[in-house]
Order: sequence, then C-alpha cells, then structure tokens
Amino acid sequence: MLKQDLRLKQLLKLSPQQIQLMKLVQLPTLAFEEVVKQEIEENPALEDDSHDDYYDSADSFDSENEFDDSGDNEIIDAPDINIDEYLSDDEVPSYRMQSNNYSDDDEEKELPYAQYESFQEHISSQLHTFRLAENEEEIADFIVGNLDDDGYLRRDLSSIVDDLAFTQGIYTDVKTIEKLLINYIQRLDPTGIGARDLRECLLLQLRSKNNTESTELAYKIINEMFDAFTKKHYNKIQQKFSISEDKLKSAISEIERLNPKPGKAFTNNSKNTEQIIPDFTIRIVNGELELTLNGRNAPELKISREYSEMLDTYKNTENKSREQKDAVMFVKQKLDSAKWFIDAVKQRQQTLYITMKSIMDYQEDYFLSGDEEQIKPMILKDIAEITGLDISTISRVANSKYVNTPYGTLLIKDLFSESLTNSEGDEVSTREIKTILQEVIENEDTKKPLTDDNLMKILNDKGYNIARRTIAKYRDQLNIPVARLRKKI
Repeated sequence: MLKQDLRLKQLLKLSPQQIQLMKLVQLPTLAFEEVVKQEIEENPALEDDSHDDYYDSADSFDSENEFDDSGDNEIIDAPDINIDEYLSDDEVPSYRMQSNNYSDDDEEKELPYAQYESFQEHISSQLHTFRLAENEEEIADFIVGNLDDDGYLRRDLSSIVDDLAFTQGIYTDVKTIEKLLINYIQRLDPTGIGARDLRECLLLQLRSKNNTESTELAYKIINEMFDAFTKKHYNKIQQKFSISEDKLKSAISEIERLNPKPGKAFTNNSKNTEQIIPDFTIRIVNGELELTLNGRNAPELKISREYSEMLDTYKNTENKSREQKDAVMFVKQKLDSAKWFIDAVKQRQQTLYITMKSIMDYQEDYFLSGDEEQIKPMILKDIAEITGLDISTISRVANSKYVNTPYGTLLIKDLFSESLTNSEGDEVSTREIKTILQEVIENEDTKKPLTDDNLMKILNDKGYNIARRTIAKYRDQLNIPVARLRKKI
C-alpha cells in the first residue's frame, strides 16, 4: 500500500567546496604545487601572480580574527565575495611578461635525466652471451623474468613448468629448469642471484670466493648449521666443528660481508630520489621562536581581468543573443570556480599556520633546546582544543607535512606522542622513553645483551613505571631485535 508522509531530518552534507578544502589541507608542498598548476591550466579565469618563495604568515592574516573553523564542515561562502578583491592590479598578467631571451647556442641549465640499467636488463644481457638452444634460451629468459627485486627465485619450479606450458606453449620439466638455473643463471653477476632462499644465496657467494680457512669454515657453517647460525647459537657451532672463538669470529666476519639481497643494487638505482620540501621553517631569533610558511603553499592567485570584463560587458548589453548567454554561463562558471579555489587556498594557508603555530608553542622547550627529552606528550586532541579545529583537520596537517628546524627537518606527526607517568607523578613523552631505551641498548654488553626483563628493571630504576610487554612494543617500533639476535662474540 502506498502512502505519503512528512518527515523532518537533520543531515550533514559536504559541499564540493568543503571537499576541495579538505583535499588541499592534507597535500604536502610539492603535491599542492602541482594541484595549483593544474587548476591554472584548466581554468583560464585563474592567474598566478606569485613572486616570493617564502613569506611570514603572521603578517598575512590575523589568526584570531580572520579565521574561524568548527571542523571539516566549514562553508566557503564564495558567491558573497566581491570579485574586485580577486583582480590583479596589473593590466597585463605577469605570465605574459615572461619571455625566453636565450639563444639556441646557450648552455642547457637543466640537469640531465639519469638513465639506469634495470636488474632484468642486466641479467638478460649476460644470459644472452651463452650459446643456448632457442628453446632453452626462451626458458632461461622466463626464469629471469620470475626473479624478484632481491634477485631470488621464490617460485616453485613445478609452477614455472606449468606457466611455460600455459602461457608460452613451451613444454619442459623440472630437471631442465633446474639445470638452466644452476648452470647458467646462478653463474651470472651479481653473485647470488637465482637463489631459492637465503641459505643458497650465501653459499653461492661463498663458493665464488678464494679458498681460505675462514671462507671454508663459513661455507660449512652455512651449509651444515644454518639454523644454529641464524639463532646465534655459537656454542653449538664451536662444539660441532671444534674451533676456537677467534676462528668463529673470522668465519662470521666473512659471512657478514656477503650480500643477502644481491638484486637490490640495481632496484635502488632505478628508483627516483625523493625530495623533501619543508612546509614550515622555525628559526630562533633573539631567543624567540619565529615561524614562517613556505611560499609555495601561499601562491598569489588572482582572477583574470579579461574574464571579469567579459562578464561586465554582458551585463551592460541590452540585446543578449543565445550565444552570448551560453558564453556568459561558461565565464561565470569559471569565475565562480576560481573564487572557490582562491578561498580554499587561503583557508589552507590559515589552517596550516595556525596548527603549526600551536604545535610550536606547545613544544617551545624542545624547539629552543633541541633536546628530545624536552618533547612534551602531545596528541591530536591537545592541538585541536587549542586551535578550535577538528581532530581530523589536525591529522591531515600533521600526517604529511615537514618543518625545517635548527636541528634538522622533521615530520610533524613525529612530534606527537602519548604520555606515561614517572615515579614523581610527572607525565613524560613515550618518545623520551624510547630514546632512553635505545641508549641503554647501544651501551649494553654485546656478549650478554639485555633481555626485555632486564631493560624493564633498568627503566624502572630510572623512575619510569613501564611493563615488560611495553618494552617489547617500543623495541619493535625502534626496529631493535630481541636479545638473542643482538648477541655478538
């Protein structure tokens, strides 16, 4: 049965402008710069009049009076903005004044692109120096294509046989695959590629070394007592081979010089180097902290005067044709889009500056001294309460932004940490505890490394009431192995 009724509901719906603002806030500098360039290219009503790389955000707006945010759902009221505020003062946009005054004979100033030989190309070029039958060469190329970035063949040989049959129409057997792998591929450079596990990789490298007493002993250790070696049961190894501690040290030294991931030498070269552009800079001036926002985060965007004049011309035209109406709808759409984007950029600047200013003031002792023990416990909620912003907004700002300080460039989210209470009742940052834990482990006796129970007692003696499982958690976060794997002879 159909019926009609009237219901009143309260819904929270994000406008496209709000979504655009949230996306801009979470972008790092380089990504934001690309978004601005793309917007300028796509919207002819938007122009960039930026000239300076850095500016002091405190001089650009009053954070207490001009900015008000109750969370991620703030509305950008673009239609009420006077378009004259967005117009450039110049009759001719700055980009039209630029010209290329360089001759074709001038030296090219741009850096050339580095071209690297990939791992697969390096292996294939060596493989093709062997005289193999056509069928064998195709199989060997297929095996090389199955090597992972570390240089290992981690796939089962029977699976490769099946793949060759189904995808290449080549029928072979496991013995042929193994023969090509051992006799050809594992003989290629770098030594150790084509291994099916770590043990085989180390054995291949030791086999290629000159026969000395240390290398022969190292080969026996890996070949016969690999599990004991990985677990650092050195006493068992000494008893097995009846050797002294000095000989064992020499053999272990040979093993430590081996490369467990021979393929990484090539995969690392082919990766692009990541460049970090700090979003903020903190300086100490006359004993006071000074915060500046990277100018790349604050482009001077303006509305195109030509587009504004086109809109004014239409308003003053008495007889408007259909084509003029269509054109003015396009112009108005681009102008509105440009105004929304400019507002979103300005609010992004304000959000970034206010958030970082609050973090800087909260961690003033650390930024003045550089001592990590001065870092106060700080969570997203603390900064959200100070700024009046939503916690999700603080998270977006801190997650991918960097700050340049007198002590290096830091990821902002690393300044956030939970708190623990020491024996004196004071709250201390978990980052401080991790620093002390790392120092204790670095100064331990490597022949008798400290267990988690020992580390717990040491920190308890220092006044930090911390459990053993928490020690284990912090140790894992610092990428420090358990005591047994830290043992050295």
